[in-house]
Amino acid sequence: MWGRWARVVAGRRAKWVMLACWLVIVGGFGWLAGQAGEVQDNDPTNWMPASAQSTRALLLERQLFPGQEMSALVLVYARAGGITRGDRAAAEHDRAALARLADAALPGLQASKDGQALLLSVPVAAGRLESGEVEPVVAEARAIAAEGLPPGLAAHATGAPAARVDATAANGQIDGVLTLVTVAVVALLLLITYRSPLLVLLPLLSVAAGVVLAQGGAYLAATAGVVVSGSSFVLLIVLLFGLGTDYALLIVARYREELRRHADRHDAMAATLRGTVPSITASAATMALAALALLAADMNSTKGLGPMVATAVLSALVAMTTLFPALLVCLGRWVFWPRVPRPGAADTRGIWARLGTAVARRPRRLWVATAAVLAVAASGLLGLQVGTLTGADNFTRQPGSVAGQQLVQEHFAAGVTAPATIYVPAAKASPAAAAIASTPGIASVGPAETSGSGSGSWARFTVVLTQAPENAQPTVEFLRERLVVIDERAVVGGSAASLVDQNRAMNRDLLVVLPLIIAVVTLVLSLLLRAIVAPLLLLGGALLSSAAALGVCALLFHGFGFPRTDPTVLLLGFLFLVALGVDYTIFLMARARDEARTRGHHHGVVSALVATGGVITGAGIVLAATFLVLTITPVVLNVQLGLLVSVGVLIDALVVRTLLVPALALDVGARTWWPSRL
Repeated sequence: MWGRWARVVAGRRAKWVMLACWLVIVGGFGWLAGQAGEVQDNDPTNWMPASAQSTRALLLERQLFPGQEMSALVLVYARAGGITRGDRAAAEHDRAALARLADAALPGLQASKDGQALLLSVPVAAGRLESGEVEPVVAEARAIAAEGLPPGLAAHATGAPAARVDATAANGQIDGVLTLVTVAVVALLLLITYRSPLLVLLPLLSVAAGVVLAQGGAYLAATAGVVVSGSSFVLLIVLLFGLGTDYALLIVARYREELRRHADRHDAMAATLRGTVPSITASAATMALAALALLAADMNSTKGLGPMVATAVLSALVAMTTLFPALLVCLGRWVFWPRVPRPGAADTRGIWARLGTAVARRPRRLWVATAAVLAVAASGLLGLQVGTLTGADNFTRQPGSVAGQQLVQEHFAAGVTAPATIYVPAAKASPAAAAIASTPGIASVGPAETSGSGSGSWARFTVVLTQAPENAQPTVEFLRERLVVIDERAVVGGSAASLVDQNRAMNRDLLVVLPLIIAVVTLVLSLLLRAIVAPLLLLGGALLSSAAALGVCALLFHGFGFPRTDPTVLLLGFLFLVALGVDYTIFLMARARDEARTRGHHHGVVSALVATGGVITGAGIVLAATFLVLTITPVVLNVQLGLLVSVGVLIDALVVRTLLVPALALDVGARTWWPSRL
């Protein structure tokens, strides 16, 4: 099978056909990739499960009060010494100028009880948030507030529209920059590894083609109903560059080895693909299938990441096992210039030969000591704080909406910028109003607004909470408990309610998806290695490595000033750490199995460690550096995910694959391959 694949990809004539095919693919998918930005869904409401109360509240709003769904763009003015007449006049001037931006009548200025702040609310149609039309509104509102601002008066725009614009800008600013930085990092590491300019260019060209293929596939997935956010595209680019470069390193290392054995480069590439593509395909299949386990999630945003990650992995696999080999063969041996491999040349692996000897000398003592060190590192998990990142917690730099919310919290009820909405059947409006008003944590309750008539009539209450959404979740849960007694159809919606539903769904996803990922990885490893013991050893190493990475990163997160970790980071981090960590051990153990058939188990494991040591270590460093690029973003979730995967990949490549797994395999002996026999 793999011999035929080699002839199709890198045969004497086939290589030119393959290049022509890729020109067609890039041309066709390039157009789709250019449209990818149009299908991004950055509305957190659409990320929620359909069964959540906050989602049902939104549907009731659109059904019962069509065209009335508004979101408040809030401008807050504050002066420590107290608002002056000039400050109020400036705010009134802004109110008149902002009237043309509003989608409903503007309320009057609201003064704080301490006399140090003014609040102006500009109603904006919720549909403008979903369509992206709110960005120019927020930009103009901020320009109006800044123009002619009296000295010493602080003014900020906050509320859902401003927060949405700031979040979109944070992701949008990093998209192009992150791609350039990723390319630069990968190019530098490839240059250090190979010291050949062509061997820097060819992997990058192949990965770029894979990015086009993946973005086009993501566009098609989004049009089919998959929820795709801006963060998904950022992750797609980083993952593709990391995996694509890893696959390139494995292919180039084996190709260099085969060029020393074969005079004809086509024969060398055929042997290379027979030796590497099965392992690369197995690792890609493991990653893609583990990613598809995310389809079992309740959160639509998490569920949508499954097909996106699988698309990125498969695009990297296709590009690096078809286009990249064809390019290598077309350019011949001179692609390695100035260090061109010649037939019969010696292949030196001195450091890895010494390491293999050291591991084989006392394997049990080594794996026990290594496991103990990883367990100590995992103890940092005791300090891990898990919670949804919102507001200021989600940014490494303070945007205007966060600064505005902090001013609001200092002088007004913190929930005034994001009120809750409560819906109850109209017949139960009076007892519901009394229950709401008597609930602790409620600052004010608006009058009931009735929609419909007869048995289909509903009442809507707008409720201002005393605390910001991230701190008002207990109030929402208490409200729901009280209202369900009055009528089981009552629902509580709004930002705080969305956070309650989001946390509940994410906790459920962690409990369901994590075991599913473990089951998928175990099954794929068992099929690949045709064994039971070996997959358990590999999975145990991956889980211990993941725990150690989380423990180390919990300490790093505290040190960097963002101690709370979003559940999404844990879920995606676990997926990448287990699947990517298993990748390296797949390459090691697949080579060990091949070597053990002819040389015996002991020599096979040592020989595999020596043969794969340099390339897997290099691949791990490249992949870790690629994910570390995420730390340049101003979004804490991206920073945490980048750090976690980088630390985990380094632990896998430098410790687990180099010391723990080989020592375990040597200590267990040939029983590693049970129940199959070599």
